[in-house]
Amino acid sequence: MDFFNAIILLLDSTIRLSVPLLFACLAGLYSERAGVFDIGLEGKMLAGAFAGAAAAAVYDSAWIGMLAAVSISIFFALVHGFASITHRGNQIVSGVAINFVAAGSTVILGQAWFRQGGRTPSLGTEERFNALNLPGAEALRDVPIIGQLYSELLSGHSLMVYLAFLMVPITWWALYRTRFGLRLRAVGENPGAVDTAGISVTWLRYRAVICCGALCGLAGTYLSVAQNAGFVKDMTAGKGFIALAALIFAKWRPVNAMLACLLFGFLDAAAIRLQGQPLPFIGKVPVQFMQALPYVLTVILLAGFIGKAIPPKAGGVPYVKER
Repeated sequence: MDFFNAIILLLDSTIRLSVPLLFACLAGLYSERAGVFDIGLEGKMLAGAFAGAAAAAVYDSAWIGMLAAVSISIFFALVHGFASITHRGNQIVSGVAINFVAAGSTVILGQAWFRQGGRTPSLGTEERFNALNLPGAEALRDVPIIGQLYSELLSGHSLMVYLAFLMVPITWWALYRTRFGLRLRAVGENPGAVDTAGISVTWLRYRAVICCGALCGLAGTYLSVAQNAGFVKDMTAGKGFIALAALIFAKWRPVNAMLACLLFGFLDAAAIRLQGQPLPFIGKVPVQFMQALPYVLTVILLAGFIGKAIPPKAGGVPYVKER
């Protein structure tokens, strides 16, 4: 039973750690399916995390924090769109610039506003998205196996966790069962054909980057207002880049993206659980190695198990309207 409890706790950590990856991965899915590559996911998540924690601390409301996070992230997404769609700039350079601007500005503004070394004030219970208990969770808690699965694994998460996994079927439906999704996928494969049909390629791509910004803002909100009680410097810790790796691993499909994010979340959770624990035939492993393990395994998985991943044909290529 102790082994079963350990597995439940590990899976519970996996779900919690995969949520920001899932939000960011779905964000990149919208953008890249429309032909706009975005490696600025990290920067938009970081800016959203800072804005969310700062607004929640000032206005004593997690919902206002979420609104601020989504707004600032959409702003950065529009900046990326303005540079790469309207002015046909290099999408990679634009994304890198957003990452640098977000990393620097969050620390500077945090120090200027709150005088806590770039941090925001710690958030109280009323200023965060707290855990929700599903109906019957307490009654079933003592039931063997089923009770633990329901009360520990399915219940007890914040609203942001359930929203992240709800976004997977919503994204699948939007991409594959709506006119917007059909046009979005078409503009990433053959924007010329979309333009010939009388549909604005520019407006479609802008809507895609707006969706990307909104989801990155939710990822940042989860990090600073739900998972943690405030913002700290560089708290995204490369999660935006891991989300990009998960997107490639998933071959730009929503359900596969969820599974990939759960896999990377599991690797991260396992690394945290194994820190300081002796391993068979190896002994005690340095903490630094265990912290680097998820990133090392990410590279190994992408290099050896992904197979051939074909991105949208028009991805990264600015569209020039034929006259």
